[in-house]
Amino acid sequence: MGSVFGGAALSGIGFTVSLLIIGLAFGSTTDLGRQATLGVLVSLVLAVALGWLIFKIAAQRWGEESADLPMVLDPAVDPEVDHIRGPEDAKLTLVEYIDFECEYCAHATGSWEDLRGQFGDDLRYVVRHLPHHPHGPLAAKASEAAANQGEFWRWLDFVFTHQDALEREHLIGYADELGLDVDRFVQDMDSEAVAERVNRDLVSAQDSGAHATPTFFVEGRRLLGDYDARTLTAALESSRRGTRTQVASV
Repeated sequence: MGSVFGGAALSGIGFTVSLLIIGLAFGSTTDLGRQATLGVLVSLVLAVALGWLIFKIAAQRWGEESADLPMVLDPAVDPEVDHIRGPEDAKLTLVEYIDFECEYCAHATGSWEDLRGQFGDDLRYVVRHLPHHPHGPLAAKASEAAANQGEFWRWLDFVFTHQDALEREHLIGYADELGLDVDRFVQDMDSEAVAERVNRDLVSAQDSGAHATPTFFVEGRRLLGDYDARTLTAALESSRRGTRTQVASV
């Protein structure tokens, strides 16, 4: 909403047509023309100042630091719903929106071992769905069907090595290969509850400003730019230092 109000205020910048109309209606050299021109220019300055103020307030109060997309994770991580790798009460949280058919997700998610070695039990890793490739939606539902049998993370690690084969029969075969209850797996994969679970993440992605995969959030803030292990490590280290500084100041 900060972007909406700020954009509305900035719409007052439009002045070229106003000056044209003033020239045609009053003449640019008449007293009335000069007064009207001054009024238009003053309104331009006020529009810029008001727009700047609204955007500044939106950034401070609502975390809207980008005019195009939200920057804050919404909703926050919920251990009762989200898939969490690492201690649930870890000091640092890394959230990734994934698509099982996205090759970049496979590479980025593989950074977990490096990050785990760096931060240990201080880090928890959370995965949410953002399927946008052709086989992504069905693969996401399949992962939730596996999660219903307590095998989400084993499924994720396995399927990311089989991204070239994500048809329905392939997914059912993977369930059998991983030792899952195949009948239950198929039933859950086609269930309304699993579809709603995946849709919950899709809504979250939209509300959080995630529109492509992979998209990362470090401590609830959307990460901009690169997402290699070095960048993720630096962002997490920065968050950890910030937390320590806050604790010390208290």
